[in-house]
Order: sequence, then C-alpha cells, then structure tokens
Amino acid sequence: MHRAILALGTNLYDKEDNIKKAISAIGCLPKTSVVKISSLYETKPFLVPDKQDNFLNCCIEVETYLQPKTLLGCCLGIEASMGRRRPYKNAARVIDIDLLLYEDKAYADSDLFLPHPRIKERAFVMVPLLDICSKGRFFNFDFSKEIQEIDCSDVEKYNKNFLFEKK
Repeated sequence: MHRAILALGTNLYDKEDNIKKAISAIGCLPKTSVVKISSLYETKPFLVPDKQDNFLNCCIEVETYLQPKTLLGCCLGIEASMGRRRPYKNAARVIDIDLLLYEDKAYADSDLFLPHPRIKERAFVMVPLLDICSKGRFFNFDFSKEIQEIDCSDVEKYNKNFLFEKK
C-alpha cells in the first residue's frame, strides 16, 4: 500500500457538491481509500485569463495500490466524468484533481511530475496540505520553511458546515 496526496479545486456550479463527488469517486477507485481530508478553503482565482468565481480547495491523503501514472489517469477520468472541460489554460473548472506527492517518489515525464513542481509556490495548495501534514513534511518532502514565507492572505478557511461522510 502506498500513500499519496491529491489537491482538489473547483470554481463552477455547486462547489461543495463537486468536492464531495470527487472525493467519493476517488474513494471508489480500485484498491484505494481516502484516509485524510483537509478543511475546505476559499481562494481567489490564481493566474486566470478571465473573470472567475472564487475556488474551493482542499487536499486529501489516499492509500492506494495504484501506481502514480495509473492514479493520475484515474483522476483525469474523474474530472472528465464530472464535466471538466479544458477550452484554454486555467479555464474555470468543475473539478481539478492534481497528484501532488506519492510517498518519496520523484518522477518526471511529459504527463507527470512528482513531487508536483509548483506546490511550494501556491498557498491554495500548501495551506490545506498543512492540515494533513501538520509538521510540514510528507515522507521526504519538506515544505515547513516555505509555508512560513509564502503569502497566505488570500486563503480563507471555508466557514460553512462542510461534512463529508465516507461510505
């Protein structure tokens, strides 16, 4: 069994429901279970070419027997099944699921980079990641210094009662 961290984000339609559906779908992947879910955070759109609604973001930790590229492919399938379209770079999205970390694996090809190359630049990823990895570490990936140095002022804890019940 391997451990991995995924980041989820959405800024279209019923954002809470999008997150719930995506987490449920991830938990239904073969030989995969969701073991931790961060709080939800509301964030302003980042590097978008047009006016968009705020995002809801979170991170989840999964245990899986799936290999990294298979896990990523499954996540892309979940995005597509939920209606994710990619008309242009950084378009608004029903759901975005990024594979951030897969234990200590370092990997790079045209489809997958591990660890995700922009984790430490994005407060909307690092703040929820800190919920899961309270010491600022996941295996050998250490972000404890960067979380202190990055501007997190646009990342606000989502204060509505968001309950996710595992089935």
